[in-house]
Amino acid sequence: MFELLEMLTIGFAVGMTGALVPGPMLFATIDSSLKKGWRAGPEIFIGHAILEFLVCILIIFGITAVSDNTVLAISIAGGATLVVFGILTMRNAKGAASSIHEHGTTNSNPVLAGIITSASNPYFWLWWVAAGSALVLKGLEISILAAAMFVIGHWFADLGYFTVVSTSFSKGKRLMSPKVYERVLMSCGLFLVLFGSWFIIGT
Repeated sequence: MFELLEMLTIGFAVGMTGALVPGPMLFATIDSSLKKGWRAGPEIFIGHAILEFLVCILIIFGITAVSDNTVLAISIAGGATLVVFGILTMRNAKGAASSIHEHGTTNSNPVLAGIITSASNPYFWLWWVAAGSALVLKGLEISILAAAMFVIGHWFADLGYFTVVSTSFSKGKRLMSPKVYERVLMSCGLFLVLFGSWFIIGT
């Protein structure tokens, strides 16, 4: 029982250290919460968790080794996707700002955004191949339940943090003028473009 609680605590602590670092998923959460409200955080998390669940399945089956060419491909493809995602965010910022006080006028899909920003972030893959896989395998040495507790703890951290972020920004939306709202979205989009470009240039 103690070992299960230990893995849950480790998962939560590790999850928080990752969630608190600004990245594409955070800015996608801000973008989506300004458009769809507080539910954007949990929905972004669902997309993120779906991908992480699949990664954990691969780890359990021993598929954790990647070559230098694979890392290179992840960096280029992921960086390019983030650049496109950022450009689309900036492109739609003005239209979204004009409807800042309207509800249900956007077709954005936070679950899909959670999948895209996770899958296209090279850090996501490199972290799971290195630290994440090691911790899941450590849990498996105890039991499959211990490994599951690590993942659940990790998910609790992500869900809690991104729900707080989306709730905060959805409430702050009421205090924003359309111009400020547009600038926030433009900043989110610009970050994604720069983040993606940095990965492409650094490969």
